[in-house]
Amino acid sequence: MPSPSTSEPAWRQFEPKLLTVLREGYSQRAFRNDAIAGLTVAVVALPLAMALAIASGAPPEKGLHTAIIAGFLISALGGSRVQIGGPTAAFIPVVFSVIQHQGYGGLILCTLLAGLMLIAAGLLRLGALMKFMPQPVITGFTAGIAVSIFSSQIKDALGLRMGTVPGDFLLRWQAYLAHLSSTQPATVALTVLGVALIVALRRWRPNWPGFLIALLACTLAALALALPVDTIGSRFGDLPAALPEFSIPSIPLERTRELLPSAFTIAFLAGVESLLSAVVADGMTGRRHRSNAELIAQGAANVGSALFGGLPATGAIARTATNIRAGGTTPMAGILHAAFILIFMLLLAPVLRYIPLAGLAAILLIVAWNISEIETFRRTLSAPKGDRLVLLLTFGLTVTFDLTVAIEVGLVVAAFVFMFRMSETLEVTSGIQLIGENGGENPDDARQRLRLPPGVEAFQINGPLFFGTSGRLDDLLNRMAAQPRVFILRMRLVPMIDASGAHALKGLIERCQRRDIALILSGLQPQPRRVLRQMGLGVLQTRVNLVDDFDAALACAQVLLDEPGKA
Repeated sequence: MPSPSTSEPAWRQFEPKLLTVLREGYSQRAFRNDAIAGLTVAVVALPLAMALAIASGAPPEKGLHTAIIAGFLISALGGSRVQIGGPTAAFIPVVFSVIQHQGYGGLILCTLLAGLMLIAAGLLRLGALMKFMPQPVITGFTAGIAVSIFSSQIKDALGLRMGTVPGDFLLRWQAYLAHLSSTQPATVALTVLGVALIVALRRWRPNWPGFLIALLACTLAALALALPVDTIGSRFGDLPAALPEFSIPSIPLERTRELLPSAFTIAFLAGVESLLSAVVADGMTGRRHRSNAELIAQGAANVGSALFGGLPATGAIARTATNIRAGGTTPMAGILHAAFILIFMLLLAPVLRYIPLAGLAAILLIVAWNISEIETFRRTLSAPKGDRLVLLLTFGLTVTFDLTVAIEVGLVVAAFVFMFRMSETLEVTSGIQLIGENGGENPDDARQRLRLPPGVEAFQINGPLFFGTSGRLDDLLNRMAAQPRVFILRMRLVPMIDASGAHALKGLIERCQRRDIALILSGLQPQPRRVLRQMGLGVLQTRVNLVDDFDAALACAQVLLDEPGKA
């Protein structure tokens, strides 16, 4: 279990940063900076929240509700001073799939379960474990999500006259090609306008709210020219100018078991993305987040969002960076961002119905490009073969099959790749180059072999002795030219041993006993010595001798050779 930070009491790793800020003192100047930053982020989050909800197969107000409720809870309870939370693009494929197969009620249950998982992960202090996530897995499913988002926006970007978009990737593109002749030029023009404006503003006016400006331009163009395009109002009707009512959903156990894989995926994505965002924020601010408090906050935010009928939520890297660049320094900026979105929703709900879906599609096309991590993907393709396999497998499964399966398979394959590499690092040498061994003779080991008395053999293990490498001990005795009377196994370069390694060592001890070979274990480090003692192998029979170093092993071997019946 990860140990808490030594710089603060153990209980403080769960304390929200908001309490820390208030205890330090919160000035009027800090509030003014946070208010400006919160307003800036709210302007960015408003169109994005609606676009993400629509892409997920939900009404646009669900995205706004999530940004308000989850955004507030993540900032109020979180372990980062500047984290901004809400719906993110990473959830689109899994949310779309759950809604399509289980209905919106199934999504509410998934989000609730995911929130409880995140709270449990935080209380169990698992936040530090997220740093062990293999980068090829993250890059693979992130790039796959980007392709899925791009694929989901073709209908609205081109104005295709077709029914429900299929959830399966291949079937979706077959449907697009079948209806390609129904492309609407006016819709395509608005999409191109939106994309061009966002790209241009990012290049020449990066501090301006490009998403909002592009959306306003597309809306005004559609109204002024009376373009025949789909809008929020034409597809979803008027947006409600109020938050939904609080409700506790029923939790039928049979559906709970069915939805657990999707709930786990949501929890996994929320945990990884929020902690990645917090790490990015630490790099920009020089601060340090509390990972376990952040996980608890993410869990509470998802539970809260589910109880108000919202979508899954997590920390958003782009919005967090926007908050920092706008001058936000405390969690109050995130709280105010949620308050501003609420005000916008209450005041602008009647106007939002005129927003063209092509404008929202343009925003999501840019989002898909941003999260695709093309440069990282390209660099990883130049990595060792195992990393390339994990990357392409995770990417392909995310796009063509299922995000849950992609993550599971990616992690399993990454684990096997790691174990294979670790097994390759284990060297069992005798000081001379043996058939089938990599590398050449070690001069120091060769000189030490000259000190071996007749009838004594010595081998050295270099590397961890775990279940992926323990098989290397099975034929160790068979590799000797002649059977020795005393066998020294040098283990000072073995940093760790697990149960499989201990079992393999036990098998070697038993084989030595059957052949009447005295065994000496030399230089055991603390961890291997502790494991062997715990498993009862440290004092197994009298023919196992534990010594501290090679010199002591040579002295012990000479005693065994000189005493009749000892060797």
